[in-house]
This record gives sequence, C-alpha cells and structure tokens, in this order.
Amino acid sequence: MAGSLLIPWLAMAQAFETPPADRSAYLHHATLQTRWNDTDAYRHVNNADYYGYFDTVINALLIAEGGLDIHGGETIGLCAESHCKFLGPLWFPGSVEAYLRVGHLGNSSVRYELALFDGESGEPAAVGWFVHVFVDAKTRRPADISEQMRTLLQRLQPS
Repeated sequence: MAGSLLIPWLAMAQAFETPPADRSAYLHHATLQTRWNDTDAYRHVNNADYYGYFDTVINALLIAEGGLDIHGGETIGLCAESHCKFLGPLWFPGSVEAYLRVGHLGNSSVRYELALFDGESGEPAAVGWFVHVFVDAKTRRPADISEQMRTLLQRLQPS
C-alpha cells in the first residue's frame, strides 16, 4: 500500500532546490514554542524535532483555514516525503519562527517549502520541504484536494 501513495506525486519528483532561508520568500508565518522534551543530550533541540515543527505549522494551518478534519473528515493528508537541511541550533526555552509556502500543487498532492528561524536570535535554523498526498480516510487511495483546501494552498504559492 505504501507504494501506491507515491504515484500521485511522482510527476513532481525532481531534484528539488533547497528553499531559501529568507523570510520574505514565504507567505505564512507562525511562532512555535520549543519544549523541554525537544532537548537532547547536547542541550539543543534534537534534529528530529525540526520535522515536528514542519508538521505542526502545516497541519495547524490546514485545520484552521483549509477545513482539514483529522478525526472525522473523509480526506486526510499523509506524508509522502520530507527533507530538512539544518542550518543552526534551536534551544529550550525558546521560540521558533516558522515560515511556509507552497512549492507545487497537484490534484491530490502538495509540496510545502519551509524555513525555521531561532525566535530569539533570528538566525536561520533549517529549511526544507514536506509532501502531503491527500487520500480517502478509509481506503487510503489518493483523493482530490477539496475546494476550500485548494483555495488556501493557492494563496500560499508565490507569484
């Protein structure tokens, strides 16, 4: 079944350029808080948690403005691919300035491009991308992106 999720976005699978570490390149911004349990033995936020920040900023927006119902909706978004280029550390306590835009929008898939900055120093912490494939919640087969969701995602595409 996992292989069947790959088919909708294969057309956009290419050698992606790394998204820029420039706030002005993004169309959505959110502030997230680091958590005590994000910290690893080296006393900085663990690299795996950067992916959690990507996931949080994306899904919070999709739920708030895109009509995504993660518990009872007919369509859900599943991660098909993610990538993160680490540029600098994040710390607890602290905040993360997360920036988001849409790099590619298909019929049932979307590629988000993200940048994270340390909320206190303003230094870039990471850039990356995250691909969602929208699927029927029961069958897990690709499903068209809803009109409400598509309107939101189109708004996040750079001109």
